[in-house]
Amino acid sequence: MTGPFLIIAGENSGEKYGARIVHEFRKLYPSTTFFGIGGKEMEKEGVDLLFSIKELALVGAFEVIAHLPRLRRIFSHLKKEIARREPVASVLIDSPDFNLRLAKVLKKKSIPVLYYISPTVWAWRKGRLKTIKNAVDKMMLIFPFEEKIYREHQIPAVYVGHPLREILKLALPKKEFLKKHNLDPSKKVITFLPGSRRSELTFHMPVIVKAIKRIQEEFNTQFLLLKAENIDDQLISGFISSSMDKIKILAEDKYEAMASSDIILAACGTANLEAALLEIPLISFYRIQPLTYLLGRPFVHIRNYSIVNILAGRRIVPELIQRDFTPQNIYWEIKRILCSAEKRMETIKDFQSIKKILGDRMASQNAAQELGKLIQSP
Repeated sequence: MTGPFLIIAGENSGEKYGARIVHEFRKLYPSTTFFGIGGKEMEKEGVDLLFSIKELALVGAFEVIAHLPRLRRIFSHLKKEIARREPVASVLIDSPDFNLRLAKVLKKKSIPVLYYISPTVWAWRKGRLKTIKNAVDKMMLIFPFEEKIYREHQIPAVYVGHPLREILKLALPKKEFLKKHNLDPSKKVITFLPGSRRSELTFHMPVIVKAIKRIQEEFNTQFLLLKAENIDDQLISGFISSSMDKIKILAEDKYEAMASSDIILAACGTANLEAALLEIPLISFYRIQPLTYLLGRPFVHIRNYSIVNILAGRRIVPELIQRDFTPQNIYWEIKRILCSAEKRMETIKDFQSIKKILGDRMASQNAAQELGKLIQSP
């Protein structure tokens, strides 16, 4: 089977997962071709990219509205390419605002849709389940608790495992990592992951910079700031003054940096789960445009925002959301963790429980097999 297959990923973690599906699927069908939207990892796997993930990395209603003309052009061009190339099947990864709309188009053209990473229907916008039922042939889930929701709504779905369980590997031990990046082994390492979207940096970086200045006054620490691949260096450096020489910006060795940290502070998202799997104490945070938050808050059906707390069923890591995301609150949470070995051990024990919840299924292999089943079924 040669395809072609359509594959769409709209942000960093999703495109890494997509690249692994392509890699595993080609083990089953070596001559298969893929085209769509993704990033460097998918491109390395030979996917013919029509657009980069940079074009779709948006968050918040107002940001999406501001970029509607560009998004419409992308969508229009994508529809033309689908009509021209006639894919035998499609894999849509996360990015529900874009991908669920696209799923409706594909359904009308009788192109099978395999959706990877469910929209957070358990948190908000449960109405999406109706769209999924009508437009998606099968949903591949990465959290085991989601199976019950899909079963209750009679939507074909399968828990394939979480791809981070196979992706998260360390190439360097802590001692070598610290030496490589000229870090002082005698100092605590505090690592920040401000997000992978421009808007996230706009809302997060000013607070992070002020917090770092406050922490430096009391603790003997050094700071790492992990930059997402799609974020320009100039954008990051624009938030940091030349006097803040204790901040080291890294675009490589992400997992080694996280594993070598004493505390990780990360925007809500995939990085939260990465920290938990690495068993490093975590402080989660997030801030969006205030009006967007106020309009959306009544429709949110969960108490916790970090996936780590959601999986645990209780708050095991601090969450600094909207007004709570302040330099002073960051300082207090860091102090609470740094000054308590007992708190650190309790957190690590909780994170080990998260690992057991996720299990050890090989998500990418399972997803590739599900794609094979989809195209083989009548």
